[in-house]
Amino acid sequence: MPTIRAHDGKSSSDRKREHEPRFGHSSTSELLPPDPAHIDAIRKSHERCAALGLSRIESADYSPLIRADLAIARECNHRLYVHAAPVMELLREQILATKSIVVLVDAHGTLLHSVGDAEFLERTARIALAPGVNWSESSKGTNGMGTALVAEEPVVVHADEHFMHANDFLTCSAAPIFDPRGNVLGVLDVTGDHRSYHTHTMGLVKMSARMIENHWLTDDYRHALRLHFHSRNEFIDTLMEGILAVGHDGKFVGANRSALDQLGLSAAAVRMNSVVSLFGISLSAIVEHFRVANVTPMTLTLGNGLQVHVRVRVNWPVWHSLGGMGAQGVSADPFAPASSAQAVPQGLGDGAVVDVGTTARAAPHGTAAVAAEPQLPGLAYLQTGDPQMEAVISKIRRVLNRDISVLIVGETGTGKELLARAIHHDSARADKPFVAMNCASIPETLIEAELFGVEEGALTGARRKGAMGRILQAHGGTLFLDEIGDIPLQLQARLLRVLQERQTSSLGSTKSVAVDVSIISATHCNVREMIERHTFREDLYYGLNGLSVRLPALRERTDLMAIVQQILCAECQGHPPELDLDVQRLLERCHWPGNIRQLCNVLRTAVVMAAGERQITRTHLSDDFIEEAQRVMARQPLRAAADGEAGGPSPVSPAAAAPAHGASPAGAADDGKAAADSATLEELELQTIQRVVKEVNGNISMASKLLGISRNTIYRKLGRR
Repeated sequence: MPTIRAHDGKSSSDRKREHEPRFGHSSTSELLPPDPAHIDAIRKSHERCAALGLSRIESADYSPLIRADLAIARECNHRLYVHAAPVMELLREQILATKSIVVLVDAHGTLLHSVGDAEFLERTARIALAPGVNWSESSKGTNGMGTALVAEEPVVVHADEHFMHANDFLTCSAAPIFDPRGNVLGVLDVTGDHRSYHTHTMGLVKMSARMIENHWLTDDYRHALRLHFHSRNEFIDTLMEGILAVGHDGKFVGANRSALDQLGLSAAAVRMNSVVSLFGISLSAIVEHFRVANVTPMTLTLGNGLQVHVRVRVNWPVWHSLGGMGAQGVSADPFAPASSAQAVPQGLGDGAVVDVGTTARAAPHGTAAVAAEPQLPGLAYLQTGDPQMEAVISKIRRVLNRDISVLIVGETGTGKELLARAIHHDSARADKPFVAMNCASIPETLIEAELFGVEEGALTGARRKGAMGRILQAHGGTLFLDEIGDIPLQLQARLLRVLQERQTSSLGSTKSVAVDVSIISATHCNVREMIERHTFREDLYYGLNGLSVRLPALRERTDLMAIVQQILCAECQGHPPELDLDVQRLLERCHWPGNIRQLCNVLRTAVVMAAGERQITRTHLSDDFIEEAQRVMARQPLRAAADGEAGGPSPVSPAAAAPAHGASPAGAADDGKAAADSATLEELELQTIQRVVKEVNGNISMASKLLGISRNTIYRKLGRR
């Protein structure tokens, strides 16, 4: 039978092959697993292209917009370009080995800006990956940029998955960029030769798109109160955190994509909710919580039962206005987007982070008030009776306002940021900004821009005022660098120069700016070991280590119950419930690997479970905490007896316990047996503790490990004599 051809000379079988998605060919399947959702997305895109009458074999129109139209497009998308350009440069550095280019298109598919490998840019000249060319799906068929705009989802279009054969040598990894109201602003894309494609590229693109979105949201609502949250506490202040902007009436006015994903809501649905409807708590209650306890996150429960940890941020001195929730003297809507609000004052640049567990001090006439003073009474708040903390605070008070850098060392969760805030509060800089930066939560390639900023004009068309770094944001105040050990080695020399010369310069700038900032750093790492491994500069260590103080772990402190009362008072607004004796014993027995952060979470949960009851009992504690405390009790029978527990003597006598840990010399068991005839259990306990402490030359930490009891117990027992 002869083949029937249409007037254009193509057979029906030729036409069918033209429009078939070619995902699954060897060039694709070797790199991309056969994901059904991906296959379906490419198939639907090809069907749309066929329905539009596009041809796979004919050349597309790659002519750019005329210069005037391109200027208009760039002007309309200037703000998108301002936010995206620095991120694109950082993304380009991460993909240098792939010889690809980073592309930004607007919501209509018009290419606004591209940066990347010069050689590859020349290769793509024939398909015009240049500003002004339209890459919408209706113009160029299935491609990363155009298809991401239609699907409003991240997409990879690899090799012959492109609808037009002329684009088969490309691989596009694209992610849409949304504003806080859920509208598509454009697409960020990495395009390269399909042979050099790496599966990790998509992850970098999505991360960069979220970074742009978060910057946009912060810029839009820099006058607003924002809730930063995640179900995992350690993900707060990372790109994984959700951000909700709250209006003055408690309703949500914007959200980032991570917030939508965690809540399972659309942007429109979020704006129909308020703090009360979503979290079951009023905005004023959240404000009150952070006025009293501004360091530890607040735990809130969603309607579906999911618990999230929440911190609050503001970039504008509105915190004082929240006390009255609309008091006189406050603008009608202090939470309006930046486009309709006053300009940010000099010194509070885009992205400046000021925690809101603070109150705004009155500023001199003509200057902006900066939210910087915590309600907590500074260092005095931390004095709860522990001799180690007393020694730390005494040292800090001696160097206060002496321009001496402080290095805080301690395990995770011991309260390093709380101490840093207390130092700032008691210093002469208390009415200036306190800017915190967690070096471990920012990708290595972004730390430099976050810390030093991006200079005006460093990138073509960069934001009018550039991007201010954390150092300049803290000018006049305090910069807290948490997890300082995670700063990349190549940036450490630059930070040292800031410490020595008190000057800084932004990325792309040759001009140095004088900066007056007090630097407090913190780490849980052994910095000396890092120096020996050549991962931390010794000269920077001594630059940061004007005074080094070590925060004791919670298990080493003698003021556990005082800290418990502080936390309960903060959670219950000054009217805490009592603790059942059984609960007190469980708290005292726990090893507290998460330190004060863990204690806060345990008590916060207990307060919520108690629901207004007069006493917190074991039934109000989480099961995992009870199991942990019971495991510790089983491993440390001596500790139970040393804590004065009722119910009989310890299952293992103190005289036998010491040899079991290798702390007693040969013959100690015989001495203990002879003493047992005439000594009480308490005396035997004390004798064992004294003997071990003596054998380790008074090293209480070593004695604690050998005996299997806490330093808390050793101090208390020795103090009884």
